[in-house]
Amino acid sequence: MYRQGDVLIVPVPQGAVPARVLQDAGEPRDARGRLVLALGEVTGHAHAVQGPGWLVCERGRSAPMLLHLPKGGRVVHEEHAAIPLPAGWYRVIRQREYVPGSVARYVAD
Repeated sequence: MYRQGDVLIVPVPQGAVPARVLQDAGEPRDARGRLVLALGEVTGHAHAVQGPGWLVCERGRSAPMLLHLPKGGRVVHEEHAAIPLPAGWYRVIRQREYVPGSVARYVAD
C-alpha cells in the first residue's frame, strides 16, 4: 500500500479487475500530461501520476478509481515526496471526512 496525503493507493491483482475496466479508455490527462488522482481545492496542487497508463472510475465520481501502470510510474505532489510505483493495477481511494448534519465529503487539500 502507498499513501500520499489524503490518497491511498492499493495494489490489485489483475484477476480482480472488472472486465469492463479492461476495455475502458480511462480518464484524460491534464495539461501537464499527468493522471490526476486528486486535485487540491484549497491550494490547487494535485496528487498525480507520471508515466504511461490510465485511470478509470469504478462506479461514478465518488467511487474508488482503478489505475493501470503497464511500465510503472511516479505519484507526484508539490508538497510531498514522489512515490515510485511498480507496474501493475491499483485501487485509488481518497480520504473522506464526516461532517455532522451533512454527508461524507472528500478531505479538502
